Amino acid sequence: MYLHRWFSRAGRLLDRLPPFIWINRAVYRRAFARNRHENLFLGRYASFAEAAAAAPPVKPVGYDNADSVALYGDELRPRDYPAVFWIDRLVRAGARRVFDLGGYTGIKHYGFARLIDYPDDLVWTVGDVPAVVEAGRRVAAERGIEARLKFTADLSDVAEADLLFASGSVQFLEESPGALLSRTGARPRWILLNTSAIHPKQSYITLNSIGTAFCPYRVQSRDALVAELEALGYRLLDELRNPGKGITVPFHPELDLEEYRGFCFERAASA
Repeated sequence: MYLHRWFSRAGRLLDRLPPFIWINRAVYRRAFARNRHENLFLGRYASFAEAAAAAPPVKPVGYDNADSVALYGDELRPRDYPAVFWIDRLVRAGARRVFDLGGYTGIKHYGFARLIDYPDDLVWTVGDVPAVVEAGRRVAAERGIEARLKFTADLSDVAEADLLFASGSVQFLEESPGALLSRTGARPRWILLNTSAIHPKQSYITLNSIGTAFCPYRVQSRDALVAELEALGYRLLDELRNPGKGITVPFHPELDLEEYRGFCFERAASA
């Protein structure tokens, strides 16, 4: 258990000493391929395609499969509470069309509903991969809330939102939030990101093992994220910390991330 932590420490000590470097990396790659319960990372890549090509051929790539659909529940974690605060505040300010980017089967909608009184005219749309969308629609229908909680596999539907929300998802998308808005022409009034893999200095792509699949994983630098959204007419309202969750990329200590981040932006009136 926690092989990634051990190999990270060992790698930093032995990485420059053959033959340990080859042995250590080979053992970690084997553990990465066999992983079932850890959140592991491997390597640095030039693109999503290159990261996907490096995935061991023993599991699917991405979340669009039955095993990955069953990974998460709607329990709240400490890192969710900054988003709860802002969702509640923005709903009170008039947000009625929420686009939950990579929102899985609506788990944040369900979890936050324990703490937030959603207005009757709120429509919460989750944009995700087809397997997740199918499962989410089924659960929403079983709970009788399909009129409020909707699902789509077309991320261009973000154009209809006044609040773009993403929790723990932007790192799994090949395009950044700014690139998505630029491509779709969408300009929601607010953008709320939480539990996002944001590095203080650099942007890079790695490969993530989630246990059921391998996923290319995009880490964006803090300045790049803020600059691209400011260029689209947004101003930063708040910056959130998500301590207790980080990234270790064995044999690449410069890529390690001590904590995830969150941000709340509002579109300038003139934009």
